[in-house]
Amino acid sequence: MSSVDRYRRWFEYEKDSHAKVLESLERLPTEARDKPEYRKAVELVSHLAAARRLWMYRLGVVEKGPSSLFGESPTLEEAAAQLREVHELWDGYFRKLDKQELDREFEYQSLEGAHYRNRVEDIVSQLFGHSLYHRGQ
Repeated sequence: MSSVDRYRRWFEYEKDSHAKVLESLERLPTEARDKPEYRKAVELVSHLAAARRLWMYRLGVVEKGPSSLFGESPTLEEAAAQLREVHELWDGYFRKLDKQELDREFEYQSLEGAHYRNRVEDIVSQLFGHSLYHRGQ
């Protein structure tokens, strides 16, 4: 399996995992949705979507990044919509992905203002780790 195919496969796994998280949050009874743990879980879903969108911006796929990496108390429906939108963007990106793009170096500025240079493959790898970490929370 090529590295490009592996990342595509990982992304399909990740979309399925995100769908399961959303499904579990949707199934919670109404009284559980007022608890801080529920709010934190919804905020993390929104955060994952925002971080993914930020990388789409840094990679030059979209013209505008997110206004914040942490939304102000999004509803589950808002967070799910953000995730669906960013999944569509990444689906398009992964369809066109090739080895040359994975090897491409690009520069970007962090939200704190520091400048960095990375290969696309390094960032794609980091994205999966980021999602795994937050789903584990």
